[in-house]
Amino acid sequence: MGDAAPKPLLLPMLESARPGRADAARNHATILAAAGKLVAAAGADAVTMDQVACAAGVGKGTLFRHFGDRSGLMRALLDERERALQDGFIRGPAPLGPGAPARERLVAFGEQMLEHIEIQGDLLVAAERGAPGDRLRHQVYAAYRSHVVALLEESGYDGDVGYLADVLLNSLVGELVLFQRRDLGMSQEQLKYCWGELVRAVLPCESTRS
Repeated sequence: MGDAAPKPLLLPMLESARPGRADAARNHATILAAAGKLVAAAGADAVTMDQVACAAGVGKGTLFRHFGDRSGLMRALLDERERALQDGFIRGPAPLGPGAPARERLVAFGEQMLEHIEIQGDLLVAAERGAPGDRLRHQVYAAYRSHVVALLEESGYDGDVGYLADVLLNSLVGELVLFQRRDLGMSQEQLKYCWGELVRAVLPCESTRS
């Protein structure tokens, strides 16, 4: 008899926004479209809530009701790409998705995150600038943390998987990666190599748990 098929991994999926009434949904989409154009033209750091409200043709109060604050608006702009990234590590092709050893999947996850930051780094940093702890309490971080914890457990790591997951994920924070790229002059390939070395250092061998 062969081994039983592994149970599917259940993660806190990033859900699509559900603003409610048709007019609210239109406002939501209009605001995101306007914000996206402003960010593409000037960069996330240069875009203010006043500018977005003006470009979207809505009151500033409407903007805050939909997104809470500026970091909430920046996070909403990232949601579509975040969902695609999450779908990739849940059900996409190996090594990012299922089918590869846990350590290889963890390396692939970090590499994908570095590519994500390369494209959306300024927007990610803007989204990370909420109240202390907001980023860590967000459902996106919860999904990433659950994934990394599951991979560490599958790899046979016998330490505190939650603590290590937090440490690993916080080496992939947008602000840190952009500092390494822009201020320290590290290339993306160098960062990917260092990430792989870090994973292999904490998981020197892999003995998948039954």
